[in-house]
Amino acid sequence: MADPLVLLADRFAAAFHAVAGAPCDPVVRPSERADAQVNGALSLAKTLGMPPRDVATKALESLGDLSDMVESTEVAGPGFINVTFSASFLAKELVAAMQQTHLGVREASDPHTFVIDYSAPNVAKEMHVGHLRSTVIGDALVRALSYVGNHVVRENHIGDWGTPFGMLIEHLIDLGEENAAHELGVGDLDGFYKQARQKFEESDSFKDRARQRVVMLQGGDADTMRLWKTLVLESTRYFNKVYSQLGVLLTDDDLMGESAYNDLLTTVVDRLSQAGVLEISDGAEVVFADGFTNRDNEPLPLIIRKGDGGYNYATTDLACVIDRVERLGARSLLYVVGAPQAQHLQMVEAVARKAGWLPEGFIMNHVSFGSVLGADRKMLKSRSGETVKLAALLDEAVERADAAIAEKNPSMSAHDRESAARMIGIGAVKYSDLSTDRVKDYIFDWERMLSFDGNTAPYLQYAHARICSIFRRAGVHREDVRSVVPSLDDPREKALAMRLLRFDAAVWEMIDTLSPHKLCTYVFDLATDFTAFYEHCSVLKAETDELRLSRLALCDATARVVEQALNLLGIDAPEQM
Repeated sequence: MADPLVLLADRFAAAFHAVAGAPCDPVVRPSERADAQVNGALSLAKTLGMPPRDVATKALESLGDLSDMVESTEVAGPGFINVTFSASFLAKELVAAMQQTHLGVREASDPHTFVIDYSAPNVAKEMHVGHLRSTVIGDALVRALSYVGNHVVRENHIGDWGTPFGMLIEHLIDLGEENAAHELGVGDLDGFYKQARQKFEESDSFKDRARQRVVMLQGGDADTMRLWKTLVLESTRYFNKVYSQLGVLLTDDDLMGESAYNDLLTTVVDRLSQAGVLEISDGAEVVFADGFTNRDNEPLPLIIRKGDGGYNYATTDLACVIDRVERLGARSLLYVVGAPQAQHLQMVEAVARKAGWLPEGFIMNHVSFGSVLGADRKMLKSRSGETVKLAALLDEAVERADAAIAEKNPSMSAHDRESAARMIGIGAVKYSDLSTDRVKDYIFDWERMLSFDGNTAPYLQYAHARICSIFRRAGVHREDVRSVVPSLDDPREKALAMRLLRFDAAVWEMIDTLSPHKLCTYVFDLATDFTAFYEHCSVLKAETDELRLSRLALCDATARVVEQALNLLGIDAPEQM
């Protein structure tokens, strides 16, 4: 365990326990007056009937010899304990952390199976900017949870079933399968869908055909199923192009559309009935979950099967719970879905628990997020007033990044610039999203997100590239300095080492809160600390060879943590820009 604040908290927990005779969980946080501040004496003082400073003093006495890690301690104010770590302790911990596979990040104490439901586009519809947040937030959580040793199952719950497919299949037939496949294959899914919808609204005969086709689809008619599979195949090819462009982990193996749960829907109804929770209300089969009411304060039902025998989204979502818990063995279910779905998912969870499908200790979490807004603080739209297509947005990001690189580094080769532009452009879009508290809306701003200054991906990527250039100029292989124990004599060296050792805490704060912006804040602070170190502590022109190697070791450790943090966010770290 490398995080010095965690190590300190463990030591003080034992000390406060000795003083109070009962378990105590002190709060240890960074401090401007020292390296760390320990808070715990105030709360214990009331229980023990002692002055807080006396409690703090007794805790220090109970600690015994701290010389292996601490340079000095001080009781301050109303019982705070300020702690200054020894430079030698931090240096040894840093070397030890950098020699670990996960750079000092602890493995999960209770690793288990997570299912993360994210992205979820609809067949025969193009992905738009609204899919961006679900996809990149879900991808970052998959990476982080896997990094600490959990088994993570990715599920892309695409919309590939239901009544709209009647009109879509009939439109496909009208166009001819080859022409339709071509139209879908070039990515014009929205045009295909709009044409089908227009015919459905304007032609009664087409509407009748579409409705009949739905019956055939639900009945498993072989030719209808073949045509349906064509729609799904061409759409998923398009999805995969976007996922490849965006650099996320989703593949065809992760597809679990609504159709995958079709055979489970009757099982959901039967098991709810057997559990004694299914009721009839206005001709429909429903479940009333405790605590949910409508505007008139009447009990609000979750509709399981409508009066005409049709199923609702809730039925499919309950089938998902059964499948994920019982077939996949998941103990944690995460749904990376927009905030408007909050009540629906809360009711699904309540019904699943009422039926006994989510036992105590099993988690169902709604990882909600806000909207992407334009400069006018309204939903981001294209110039034509339509929803922005995700593929077009990503293309523009790469084009803008290419122009920025050409201006900043005109000597870079066309090949290198093309590669860097992709990493910087896509990284800028993803980081702009992830660095915002996910529950909030954020304003999409090209100038800000592509800036090489401030809390942006290009700034962090440039910090990594600059460190790589230091080693090229030094003529030193980075691996050769990894056993060097840095001296940390300068305050900025020590501050940088402390920040590096906090990587563990940053990753776990992201996981515990399911909030990628926590890791973004950390890596920005790390890059800022590195800049202060680099500007005040000469590396290549250090006074001695020993000091030069010491500072190169700090540079390498910073580059590795920045690269790994960006990787957990799904962002590439170029070696030159």
